[in-house]
Amino acid sequence: MRTRAFAPLLGVALLLAGCGADSSAPQAITMAAVNPTPPELTPITSAPQAEGECDAETSLTPGAMPPPGVMPAGSSMAAIVANGRVRIGVDQNTYLFGFRNPTTGELEGFDIDVAREIAYSLFGDRGKVELRSVTAAERITALRDRQVDLIVRTFSATCERRRDVDFSGVYYRATQRIAAPRNSGIRGSADLAGKRVCVASGTTAAGPLFTLPIRLSVLGVTNWTDCLAALQQGHVDAISADEPILHGLVAQDRNLAVLGDPIGSGAYAVGIAKNNPDLVRFVNGVIERLRTDGSWESIYAKHLSALGPSPGPPATRYRE
Repeated sequence: MRTRAFAPLLGVALLLAGCGADSSAPQAITMAAVNPTPPELTPITSAPQAEGECDAETSLTPGAMPPPGVMPAGSSMAAIVANGRVRIGVDQNTYLFGFRNPTTGELEGFDIDVAREIAYSLFGDRGKVELRSVTAAERITALRDRQVDLIVRTFSATCERRRDVDFSGVYYRATQRIAAPRNSGIRGSADLAGKRVCVASGTTAAGPLFTLPIRLSVLGVTNWTDCLAALQQGHVDAISADEPILHGLVAQDRNLAVLGDPIGSGAYAVGIAKNNPDLVRFVNGVIERLRTDGSWESIYAKHLSALGPSPGPPATRYRE
């Protein structure tokens, strides 16, 4: 019994001895580290289409505000109330404006609270909202295809966009700047010559970069957090976005700083599908309520106080 038990072990020992007798030693293999460019990092080689002539920020005069839950028969608002909730396209990747809280799993931010205030004016309940995550590039399509009722997602009113959608009055105004690592040597737009600058595709951020008197590379990604990842991995040298968006990225990576003078601006408004003037007037009524009852200041203090003292709600322009 013992002989049988140790026979296999003897075979293994012989095999190991044979390996040890081989005079060839294993050769060390040296491989360069691989850091491939993310597939979603897409070169933007030309400036967006020229804006043309229009007053992009002027919207329809606010309408009379009916009591929540009691919308005029046949109105766009009555159809939304009949559905039981308002569907609003928002962001879940832009810290401070629209992001998913990793602790609670809930969407939070300045835009999220504006969306909830619209639900409150419709239903008397801020929870009667279906928040649908859309990318910047999907905003117009989501409205045009009726996937959502409204868009509240750092959506700047422009002449080009007004060809496809309507806008409320402006509820937040921002300037566009640059963020880069503190030790990068970049201090402003003049230092971007020959550099790679990241923007979110479908936003207005690329336009001002093409007006600078220097040559640089503009690269687009899906979300602003993708820009942060690309910068951290060395695929780009800087990010250009509206200042509050950049401060949200800096809050996630303290090695970055917001730098230089403004190179552009954005005027955030609620996006609304074409041919719904009653809904435009209703949303403008909500914005006027936020401006006058202190809600706008409360939302700013809750989400954007890190940007500094409140500038106050922006002035709005209306037409009949």
